[in-house]
Amino acid sequence: MRRTIFIIVSVVFALGLIACAKTETTNNSNSTTTTAGTPAAPKTGTETASNPSTGDKIGVAECDDFIAKYEACVSGKVPEVARAQYQATLKQWKESWKKAAENPATRGTLAAVCKQAAEQQAAVLKTSFGCNF
Repeated sequence: MRRTIFIIVSVVFALGLIACAKTETTNNSNSTTTTAGTPAAPKTGTETASNPSTGDKIGVAECDDFIAKYEACVSGKVPEVARAQYQATLKQWKESWKKAAENPATRGTLAAVCKQAAEQQAAVLKTSFGCNF
């Protein structure tokens, strides 16, 4: 249990550091690209975090994949008494990752952050609840 809490706190701390990091980026506001290097749809200014067409997607493949697997594990294998804690952690990740994805300075590092979180949580959830990522 302490190990799980330590990992969660470490991931949240790492996200905080990444969110506060300042890097130089070139930003062309006329066009954007996805992490796969293909053009993304232009922003119209009407998008919101609760836009049903995007759901709870972060917009970074590694993050979206991890979130889907984590949600499936938590809802399917984590006992009800512990589920709220895992869902609260997931909610915090989603909020901070959405903010990081919106910031051009932090978006580039987000895939690595999500991949690291996925690796850490895969080990913890497999041991604790038998989840396979």
